[in-house]
Amino acid sequence: MYTLKKSLGQHFLRDERYCDQIVQALTAHPFQRLLEVGPGGGALTKHLLALPEIDFKAVELDEEKIGYLEKIYPAMSGKLIHHSFLDMEKPFPAPFTVVGNFPYNISTQILFKVLDWGDQVEAVVGMFQKEVAERVAAGPGSKTYGVISVLVQAFYAVDYLFDVPPEAFQPPPKVMSGVIRLLPVKPPTMRSHAAFRLLVKTAFNQRRKTLRNAVRGLFKPEILADPLFDQRAERLSVADFAALTFKMNG
Repeated sequence: MYTLKKSLGQHFLRDERYCDQIVQALTAHPFQRLLEVGPGGGALTKHLLALPEIDFKAVELDEEKIGYLEKIYPAMSGKLIHHSFLDMEKPFPAPFTVVGNFPYNISTQILFKVLDWGDQVEAVVGMFQKEVAERVAAGPGSKTYGVISVLVQAFYAVDYLFDVPPEAFQPPPKVMSGVIRLLPVKPPTMRSHAAFRLLVKTAFNQRRKTLRNAVRGLFKPEILADPLFDQRAERLSVADFAALTFKMNG
C-alpha cells in the first residue's frame, strides 16, 4: 500500500458517492484534455481513466504515490507527471480542464496558478476546505468576499456544488470540505491584470477601512474624492474594481 504524508496535506477521498458526484459535475461540460491535481491513492483517478476519448494526465509530487498508481493502474503509464503543480509547465498545448481533491495547504496557490495560465484553463472542478470554497464563491457584501473571490470571479463563474464531510476521507480532516466548479466568463475591461491584482490586494489588505484610506497610495487626491471611495472594499463588485484600474496612478 502507501503511507499518508501530513507534510503534503494528504487526506484521500474514499467515499465512492462523492467521486461519482465530482465526475458528474466534471462531465456536465464537454472537454478533450484533463489534468488531475494530486491523484494520491487513485480514488478519483480510476473514474477519470474510464472517461472515453479524453487526453488525461495527472500531476503528483509524492514519488511513493507515483509508484503505487503505476502499479495499481497500468493505464496510468506515461500519464503521470512527477512534479509540484505550482511549479509545472502547462501540461497540454491546447486548452484543458483541471480537476482534483486539492491539498488544503496550497489550495489558494493552486487557484492563483490557474489564473496565471489564463484562458488555457477552460474549467476547474475542485475540492477545497469548505471555508476556502465559500470564499471563492462569495459575492459582494459578504464577510467572506475578499481577494480570492474578486480575482477568480473576474475570469470564472463560480458554482458551489456540494459539501463533503470529514468521514468521506482517509484520514478524516478536522474540517468540512466543499466542491466548486469554475467556468470561464468574459472578463471585465481592465487596465492590466497586474493593476487589477494590485488594486484588489491593496483594497482588502485593510478591509475594515474605507476604500479611500486603504488604497490612498494608488490614486490622486481628486480621484479619491469620489463618493465611491466612502465604501469598504467588500461592497465593490468585480466590475467596480476593474473600472477603477483606469484611474490608478501611472
